[in-house]
Amino acid sequence: MSAPGQGAPQGETIVILEHDPLWRTRFLEEAERIRAACAPAVIAIEHVGSTSVPGLAAKPIIDIMAGVRDLAFAGALVPAMEGLGYESVGAHGVEGRLYFRKGVPRSHHVHMTDMGSAFWKKHLLFRDQLVEHPEIAAEYAALKRALAARFGADRDGYTEAKTDFIERCLAAAGWRD
Repeated sequence: MSAPGQGAPQGETIVILEHDPLWRTRFLEEAERIRAACAPAVIAIEHVGSTSVPGLAAKPIIDIMAGVRDLAFAGALVPAMEGLGYESVGAHGVEGRLYFRKGVPRSHHVHMTDMGSAFWKKHLLFRDQLVEHPEIAAEYAALKRALAARFGADRDGYTEAKTDFIERCLAAAGWRD
């Protein structure tokens, strides 16, 4: 689901922290800022990624998914997002999204995509699987810690190494490409 190079810049050590309940607050605050800057084009905003799952250890980066009616017109939102402190990095290797990142060290990612697209549905399904199945979330947390120790500052390797787990989880939840 994720593209290589997301998260903090290459070269910074991957850090997995215990879940922080303030991550939800940080999402809500940022979602409101995005909503205000990008209305009416952004029609839905969801908290995704590991920080969205209560109790799940994560890199302390808030992943936000912003749904639009037609991604082809989302480029017009780049100035508004830049005004909020985001850097636009295009699709960043993932078809069907416009990707923004914020902060050094990285604090937020925004994945702008067509609401209802496969990208949208997969991210919500994976999040919901982790929320509804604490045993899967615990397994994922253990995997992330092991991969962070193994890959250190190699974010591409870390991200790629999570792919099989994510795909198995999605398949078990009924996802079919």
